[in-house]
Amino acid sequence: MTTTELDPQATGGCSPDGGCVIVDHHAGARIGQPAMVVPGAMEALQGVGAAIAASGLPEGVVDLVNLRVSQINGCGVCLLGDVHIAKKHGETDDRIAVVAAWREAPFFTPAERAALALAEAVTRVSDRPDPVPDDVWEDAARHYDEQSLAALVLQIANINLWNRLNIATRQVAGAYEW
Repeated sequence: MTTTELDPQATGGCSPDGGCVIVDHHAGARIGQPAMVVPGAMEALQGVGAAIAASGLPEGVVDLVNLRVSQINGCGVCLLGDVHIAKKHGETDDRIAVVAAWREAPFFTPAERAALALAEAVTRVSDRPDPVPDDVWEDAARHYDEQSLAALVLQIANINLWNRLNIATRQVAGAYEW
């Protein structure tokens, strides 16, 4: 299946909250977005997103984690969508602009910093012998109870999955409307 064969009525699935529709079927991707091509995949992945949303993990933390992970992975589709969603949720331009430099910026709470550190560690698992150091984990555990911490780990894995699906198949930023 190519991107030109996708159902023009296909909606959702570009973010865990289902916030996009396909607007350009000739974007040049290798194939259609895999979660939209494989029957049942989109619903399953959206189910993970819904479970995370229901966990009580703050929406703003999810937005920041999505932005940072998508920056690290270089996923233009997710990054563009993450910016739109974060702004829709009330995130400020200043915080969006400096999330890649969160350590040097004064705009983030200790809990957000812990989530961003954990997101970076989990995303870059092959960069060091101890991929998620105890101090990074313990800092996150100080700010989040077990359910929220589990949801945070699931969200980090979830956005990494979306990034990898889009990068592997060369999905194009701007081919989706948020």
